[in-house]
Amino acid sequence: MLSPCVARCGLNDEDYCIGCFRHIDEIVSWRTSSEAQQAAICQQLPARKTLFEGAENQHILSREKWLQTEARLAKKA
Repeated sequence: MLSPCVARCGLNDEDYCIGCFRHIDEIVSWRTSSEAQQAAICQQLPARKTLFEGAENQHILSREKWLQTEARLAKKA
């Protein structure tokens, strides 16, 4: 499944991207998620878009933040 990324990455205070409306955990784990997991995430995006409409990016999705999330998710696995 294609990523819903729209190349406007920026996180709100709850770590949701205001570009694609995925949580940072979903973004980082996208490539390793099953198609069923990806589809489940995509089904939630319209509701999140409505929820976050008008919100602005509060934080840049930095490489450091990505690596921290990747490490945290690896510990869960």
